[in-house]
Amino acid sequence: MFDDLTGRLGGIFDTLTRRGALKEADVDEALREIRLALLEADVALDVVKDFIDQVREDAVGEKVLASVTPGQMVIKVVHDHLVRMLGTEDTAISFAGTPPVAILMVGLQGSGKTTTTAKLALRLQKQENKKVMMASLDVYRPAAQQQLLQLGEQTGVPTLAPVLGEQPVAIAKRAMKEAAREGMDVVILDTAGRLHLDDELMTEAARIKDAAKPTETLLVADALTGQDAVIMARDFNDRVGISGIVLTRVDGDGRGGAALSMRAVTGRPIKLMGTGEKMAALEVFDAGRIAGSILGQGDIVGLVEKAAEVIDQ
Repeated sequence: MFDDLTGRLGGIFDTLTRRGALKEADVDEALREIRLALLEADVALDVVKDFIDQVREDAVGEKVLASVTPGQMVIKVVHDHLVRMLGTEDTAISFAGTPPVAILMVGLQGSGKTTTTAKLALRLQKQENKKVMMASLDVYRPAAQQQLLQLGEQTGVPTLAPVLGEQPVAIAKRAMKEAAREGMDVVILDTAGRLHLDDELMTEAARIKDAAKPTETLLVADALTGQDAVIMARDFNDRVGISGIVLTRVDGDGRGGAALSMRAVTGRPIKLMGTGEKMAALEVFDAGRIAGSILGQGDIVGLVEKAAEVIDQ
């Protein structure tokens, strides 16, 4: 997803590390290039500004400019701030509460919400040993409820049978009652999306949340959507309140910078990421691993960390 950004940053860092001793002007020039690379990758302008300001503060310090490998120390500083931007919070799904607890899936139509619901259900069933039920609250998109039923059959996850004419809040309440009767641990509620943000979508999501009282409200967002995804994340967080983000299509070839911005603008952690079409292709989001992958500098970061420990000792 970050191939273009990785290529651009790799070139900037190569130039830095070849210079040996660095002056403040060298760091400033590199930061200008990094700023452009992040903007071209679709990272939000205010996020880029904060990021560059924080990196500069550390990168022009005496410790970096006077170090044995200043270029590599700058890379380490960029890496650490990238990890901070992507989030260092606990990404575990919360089950705090009396079972069955609800997990509410929200987002726009086409973001992969229904497929992600089934992937998450399968993951919780297999890896967390939870008894899971799924329920589709999408009464608008033709065959949306049938799609979740089929995914339930495919994954072996019980799915609430639809009742003709039943409305989303009523479906959520029935799902919670049935899950309690069946001794379930978790109910994953797949809400309807829209092609764009509107009051109706937000009001309905908020009403469902009030009824189900979920331990998690997860925003499912297509990592390749661009700046629209940042606006959507901010709006969902302001209007409905989200507890975390699930990125889909992380394996795609887009610029991916919106993914870097979503956590920064909402203050909510990216918890999971969809890495392919298979039902098992849902992984915990690891900020350190993603930052290393974006920079293409995982080994150098580890090396600098080890060197720093030795020098301190």
